[in-house]
Amino acid sequence: MAMAGHAPGGALPLILLVVSCCGLVVSGASPAAAALRRVGSGSGGLCDQLLLPLGYPCTEHNVETKDGFLLSLQHIPHGKNKAADSTGPPVFLQHGLFQGGDTWFINSAEQSLGYILADNGFDVWIGNVRGTRWSKGHSTFSVHDKLFWDWSWQELAEYDLLAMLGYVYTVTQSKILYVGHSQGTIMGLAALTMPEIVKMISSSALLCPISYLDHVSASFVLRAVAMHLDQMLVTMGIHQLNFRSDMGVQIIDSLCDGEHVDCNNLLSAITGENCCFNTSRIDYYLEYEPHPSSTKNLHHLFQMIRKGTFAKYDYGLLGNLRRYGHLRPPAFDLSSIPESLPIWMGYGGLDALADVTDVQRTIRELGSTPELLYIGDYGHIDFVMSVKAKDDVYVDLIRFLRENGWHNSY
Repeated sequence: MAMAGHAPGGALPLILLVVSCCGLVVSGASPAAAALRRVGSGSGGLCDQLLLPLGYPCTEHNVETKDGFLLSLQHIPHGKNKAADSTGPPVFLQHGLFQGGDTWFINSAEQSLGYILADNGFDVWIGNVRGTRWSKGHSTFSVHDKLFWDWSWQELAEYDLLAMLGYVYTVTQSKILYVGHSQGTIMGLAALTMPEIVKMISSSALLCPISYLDHVSASFVLRAVAMHLDQMLVTMGIHQLNFRSDMGVQIIDSLCDGEHVDCNNLLSAITGENCCFNTSRIDYYLEYEPHPSSTKNLHHLFQMIRKGTFAKYDYGLLGNLRRYGHLRPPAFDLSSIPESLPIWMGYGGLDALADVTDVQRTIRELGSTPELLYIGDYGHIDFVMSVKAKDDVYVDLIRFLRENGWHNSY
């Protein structure tokens, strides 16, 4: 099968940090497998576990989506050493696939974007999509119900972002600076084609932007697509994709066959090479990640890889006709994103998921020309985890946010 593809929006960026970086092959009895099964220690929410112990102000907020999911948001109104009355514009951070809001705080306070933005005077809000550790509630279903997991990134864009951004917009009475990484950029680009969402956004910054997945070079992802892993899981009745579970470890084992995928360097097999990832913090990362997602979400992402489209979930001809009124799922039209909306994109030459060719296609289809930051030796994880990202990426990102969002109250 000719592979068009790009990896699932952050596809499995942090799923297997321990195995990849430590050079371990995952197996049911391996230390890596044990680490993946480990659940983060401590009680309470993200604020209690990560921010308050370091002296940062942080409050937990909850919002319900139109389809009943109960999502958590965290609010960091200012930095550790900033006065409460010096709060700047709201910036909303949206994590990638198999990640949660903790991803923005998982390095040191000097290296993590969430802390850095707060210390630079921004009013920071953190999103956590349905199914993650921080957003496991629903008005009707439990996490053990099939219907709890009946969603893909389409619902994350159309329902989760609408609810979370709407809450921040109402509370702050200000337009919002949107920052997304990986799947957070898929969600963001789809959402920005929706007038009810784009009216709340003053500008958008996209780290490793993904819409089209036509040039994936990640061997792990290509192997999973070729094996039809997504369809196999659906057929088996597996609706929740949790890589901390026994089933999750078995899935990894089945892909790491020694011939098609070299699991001695699994992070590179999944994301491409990363120049500046902090391997010394792997055990700490695995206290929080990976988070669960849905099998349907993986299926949607693999549909994009196979079809080369940026479109809604494909339910088949009759299903599409019932849901969309068309035989094929509607595409998200990037040219419909307002030309007046400032957009910044950061992408790397070593990224095997957000491939340079696909990023350039996204850029061509936008109605306006975004500001670009290209770093040749950066990979997919470097933009959120690099020990050098503060200087390499965040200085320019913060410059863009200051220029395009400091005065946007409505």
